[in-house]
This record gives sequence, C-alpha cells and structure tokens, in this order.
Amino acid sequence: MPPDFHYRSFASPQVKLSPPDSPESFIILPIGRTHCRGNKTMKVPGRKILPLLVFILSTISIFRLVRLATTTSSSTPPLPPFAPTLQHSSLTSQHKISDNSTILTKKEFKLLSNLIKRKTPCNLLIFGLEPEYLKLSLINSGGITLVLENDPDKISSIRSKNNHTRIYKFDYNVPAKKAYKLLKHARKSPACAPSSGKLQNSTCKLALRNLPEEVYKKKWDVVVVDGPSGHSTDAPGRMAAIYTASMIARTAGKNTTDVVVHDVDRTIEKWFSWEFLCDENLVSSKGKLWNFRITGKSNTTRFCTDQTVFLD
Repeated sequence: MPPDFHYRSFASPQVKLSPPDSPESFIILPIGRTHCRGNKTMKVPGRKILPLLVFILSTISIFRLVRLATTTSSSTPPLPPFAPTLQHSSLTSQHKISDNSTILTKKEFKLLSNLIKRKTPCNLLIFGLEPEYLKLSLINSGGITLVLENDPDKISSIRSKNNHTRIYKFDYNVPAKKAYKLLKHARKSPACAPSSGKLQNSTCKLALRNLPEEVYKKKWDVVVVDGPSGHSTDAPGRMAAIYTASMIARTAGKNTTDVVVHDVDRTIEKWFSWEFLCDENLVSSKGKLWNFRITGKSNTTRFCTDQTVFLD
C-alpha cells in the first residue's frame, strides 16, 4: 500500500504538470521520487521499506530451504547395508545363486546323454541327484550308475527304476566360503598332489575319505559333479567333489575318464575345475557344462602342465 500523504491546500492555483517541450527534454525519473514543476520533490520512504522486504524475503527463502532439505531426507530411501565382508571374497562374492541353477538345460543334457551313449555300458559316478540323472542311468543299460547325494528329501522323492543304479547319502561338511583357504592349502601341501596315494588314506583337506568303498575300488568311465548344491557361501561347496573327481580320474590307470562339471558360471566350480581338471583337458562344453577328458597319471606331482589360476 502506498504511503499516506497529508493534504495541504495552497493559495495559489494547483500545480500542473507541463508536457515536455521536445522529446529530448523527457527525463527518466528515478524510482521513489515524484517530480513536479519546479525543483521541489516529494520523497517516498523506500529506503525504510527496502531493508524490511529484504529481511522478509530472506526469511522465506531460508524457511523454504530448510523445508526442502527435511522433505528430501525423509523421502530418500536408506542405503542398503553393506554385506558382511567375506575373507578373500574373490572366490565367494559371485557364489550366491538360486537352488534351481543345478537344473540341466536341454542342450546340456544332450551333451551328457550323448557322452553316455558312446560309452555305454560304463561305470558312471555322479555327485548330486537330479531327475535327469536317472535318465542317464537308463541310457547306461548294463552299466553301473552310482549317485552321491546329501539331501535326504531328494533321495526319498526320487526313485530309480534301474536295478544297476545305487544312491548313497553322503554329507559334505565344508562350506563354500572356505574355498580360498582350501585352494591355497592344496597348492602348498604335498598330500594333495596327484601322486599322494589312495584317497581314503589322504591327509589332504579336499579329499573325500568316507565315500562308499565301491567308489574307491571301481574304475570310473564318467564322473559328473553337480553336487552338493553350493547355492550360498554357507552351504556345502563343490571344492572337495571336484578335487576327488580329479584324483579318481588320475588313478584309472591307462584308461581315460570323462569328468563333467556343471554350473561352471559360478566362481568355485570354474576355478577348481581350472586348478584340478585343467584347461588342457577340456574337450567340449555346452551352456554351464564343461567336459574334461583325463588320462590316468598317478605318478605326477602336478595336475596341470600350465597353471592358469592366480590368487596371490
């Protein structure tokens, strides 16, 4: 609202604004002043109002900034907590998967079934029980199929119709999160070398010593590693199964043994396959399935001629 002015009458006639004599004589007047004829000016108290307006606007701006910051902080979702740090997580950080990852695809099963068809009748050893593997036992007509499984629910729900198929319950006690330590132990310990002797008497921490006696006595033509599930870092991992399969293949005399590892997209399966089955022995692959062909050599001190996995 403009300021109030007190009316004052003059004896002389009212002052009238005179138009400029020419366009050049038009003067832009400063804000806050009303110029009349003559040198008299009427002052508007703008200097007193300006600080007050600045103060009000500053207060409003500060209030809006505080309100905006409060609203933003309350609406932003909290950051996810850091996962527990695992020692040497390079082996275990990628190992969290679903239980369904062990199911074979059609192409993977075809590779495996074609291998059994070429070798049937044969001795087939399988770590891990899945319905597809009972189909392999039917293909292996006249041969021996032995399955090692740690899940009692799978054993009770899956029944084999082949009299030459035997399913044993076996407990794997080493969790996947210990994979790195076990791999370093195997590299440094002479007890884990291929020439270390019988598995059932081994002092290597990766050796499975309590398997059914039949596992150690037979010469196995095909060994499949698809168990235990290894679906989390706390669940039993496949480190010992892959190492044991490698040792079994190398004690087969002059015969060759095909070792097939599933879920090689996972870090543990991939690294332990490279370490103990060796890239030089890889003959075929499909999807998440690797097929290694190993000739029995029990007198060597090294698994691979060319080490490809570096951990240090």
